[in-house]
Amino acid sequence: MDLQLEGKRVLVTGASKGIGLAIVRTFVAEGASVIATARRNTAELKETGAHFISADLSTSDGPREVVEAALAVDPRLDVLVNNAGGGEVPDGIFEDPLSGDDDTWANVFALNLSSAVRTTRAALPALVEARGAVVNISSSSARDPHTSPLPYASAKAALNAFTRGLAEAVGRKGVRVNAVTPGGTRTDLLVGPDGYMAGVAANMGIAHGDLLAALPEQTGLLTGDLIDPDEIARAVVLLASPTMPSAIGSNWAVHAGSIKSI
Repeated sequence: MDLQLEGKRVLVTGASKGIGLAIVRTFVAEGASVIATARRNTAELKETGAHFISADLSTSDGPREVVEAALAVDPRLDVLVNNAGGGEVPDGIFEDPLSGDDDTWANVFALNLSSAVRTTRAALPALVEARGAVVNISSSSARDPHTSPLPYASAKAALNAFTRGLAEAVGRKGVRVNAVTPGGTRTDLLVGPDGYMAGVAANMGIAHGDLLAALPEQTGLLTGDLIDPDEIARAVVLLASPTMPSAIGSNWAVHAGSIKSI
């Protein structure tokens, strides 16, 4: 199936590893020209051949500077994927019902919501010119917030609202805005030795590997396994494709059955 992405220009944030890296690889495989941004480059990202721009998107100026640098090379932009997210797990989060102080909440929202808002704002004129697409990466935590730190789940829920509202605001200008909601995906957040689940395991007094082995069943993943980042990437690329002109304001959940609500 030709997704008509050959030669399209794509900007992917949070691109150095995990879901972002998988998204970059998938767009490159479709013949797109990809600009990848993250705080640090990685050997795996370099291998994709994507043009890398280093940036901290949690800052107020970082998103605008990335978009300006990308457009300085070529003024075209067809697709924006707002994947940057996550964040560090603060000390004491498991004992705090509010999951952190004001700074913690502000930092999490800056990375998981404000970065998407600011990057989209900077990119929107070029996207309108191209009649392009925006895909935001959300999380199943937004629909099931007890499964993650509350600031993260809240920021992703806000991202869902931003996605739907923006889709309505710019749809008539030819820009399609959608979201993808991953369930438990095999990323550093879950499987990394310094990720969130490693902290959960330590707090519970069990081995990280044992917790990961039990996680699919405990979280209702009907496949019995964590989701591969490539699956999320395929959903993103399909939503970004011009062959899906009526996909506007959608939120595609790739969750292996773990979201039990209708």
